Amino acid sequence: MTIAIIYGGTRQNGNTDILTEHVIHGIDTEKIYLRDYNILPIIDMRHSENGFQDRNDDYNLIINRILQHDILIFSTPIYWYSMSGIMKNFIDRWSQTLKDSKYPNFKDNMARKKAFVIAVGGDEPFIKGLPMIQQFKYIFDFIGIEFTGYILGNGNKPEDIYQDAEALLTAEELRKKLI
Repeated sequence: MTIAIIYGGTRQNGNTDILTEHVIHGIDTEKIYLRDYNILPIIDMRHSENGFQDRNDDYNLIINRILQHDILIFSTPIYWYSMSGIMKNFIDRWSQTLKDSKYPNFKDNMARKKAFVIAVGGDEPFIKGLPMIQQFKYIFDFIGIEFTGYILGNGNKPEDIYQDAEALLTAEELRKKLI
């Protein structure tokens, strides 16, 4: 089983990155930091005669990388009670890939994967982060990915996550499952 981490944070070594690194410590993974790529927002062309047009950005590079893996871990800070904007842009573009002739089996390939979500926020994330977890569940259900679990952590200022003993313990338990 191979694992890809899709990091949606914009701050290097932020709380979400720290918690995710706690999960994957000692495990061979491919790390994809969305902040390092140019991912343009989707232009919805589902109903136009010419369909979606190539956006000439880095999006397909990332899709090609994640398609190679069995397990995807979506790592995102909780921004305004949802995933980060860059993570949302990335997932929104799946609509384009579903119609892209270069990826005729995209949905089938994604349906063979398992996914986890790791998210950290500072405003009661164990309650206010749940709508985001539901959003991921609906996304995974639609595309056919098996949603196998999530971790919500509490942290706002840099390194606050180290004070969330429960999130760190849950991260350790997930790490053991992934080994």
